[in-house]
Amino acid sequence: MTTTSSDRLSRLLALVPYVVARDTVSVAEAAEAFGVTERQLRDDLSLLWCLELRSPDPYCPIDISYEGGDITVAEAESISRPLRLGADEAAALLVALRMLAELPGAAERDALARLVAKLEAAAGEAAAAARQVSVEVDGRTGALGQVQEALRSGRRLHLRYYVAGRDEYTEREVDPMRVLVVDGRTYLEGWCRRAEAVRLFRMDQISAVSVLEVAARVPDGVRGRDLDAGLFQASAGDVRVTFELTAAGRWVSDHYPCESVEELGEGRSRVVLRASDPRWVRSLALRLGEQARVVAPPELVAAVRGDAERALALYA
Repeated sequence: MTTTSSDRLSRLLALVPYVVARDTVSVAEAAEAFGVTERQLRDDLSLLWCLELRSPDPYCPIDISYEGGDITVAEAESISRPLRLGADEAAALLVALRMLAELPGAAERDALARLVAKLEAAAGEAAAAARQVSVEVDGRTGALGQVQEALRSGRRLHLRYYVAGRDEYTEREVDPMRVLVVDGRTYLEGWCRRAEAVRLFRMDQISAVSVLEVAARVPDGVRGRDLDAGLFQASAGDVRVTFELTAAGRWVSDHYPCESVEELGEGRSRVVLRASDPRWVRSLALRLGEQARVVAPPELVAAVRGDAERALALYA
């Protein structure tokens, strides 16, 4: 499992109030609570030494100790309180929860309703702002409306779907299973007759959809993917690609799921990721330019070099 910069920042902001609230916490206990190894946690704690607080003046570093196996933190009053949602964050969360409750196949609607009520009671003015946002899932028009109809009636869908990695439109027949909202995007999960496998389709990349007069038949034993392992998961047919990134290209490890991230010094890093289509990797490599280079596998290195040479020849 890799850790992005945003993951680490979130963990650091939560780690200090976690320790302060307990006075003393063992490294092993804290690592288990945050789902990281003890080595990763010690790296985080080492980074906290770099933080300095404005008050009291002059700048005052956080007083942290963990060498004996127990963690203690002092002089960290400005970040010792648990993180709280801002008004805009609370309003956005309430709108998203109401939208989720309207989706077909949404489970635990009662639990969602109770959660919304609790958030509204705590959010104050943010709750009033969220109520002014109209949350309506159209059940009659658009791609989502057609998908809802197919789910209700148990029928198959025909999709015209844009595959961004190959920059092409494909025609699919899909037996719908459920609608998901992940990281603010809506997806259709279904059994794709073309791939003969479960696939996720981004709703905003479905250019045309129709409900067929055919009953949906998801094969016995097929289940929706476990999202605890992440939205996009590797398969046996994926290509394992190694990139070396400059400091300017480090955004790749934050933006895409990586198998590993190795620091090379001076802001550079080596990342390994998996791709279902080598054409996507070639496109990414050209877009990165001097910010990165592909170092494995050899056949992909040669393909990227050929792409770059052909692109440069056009300028001549």
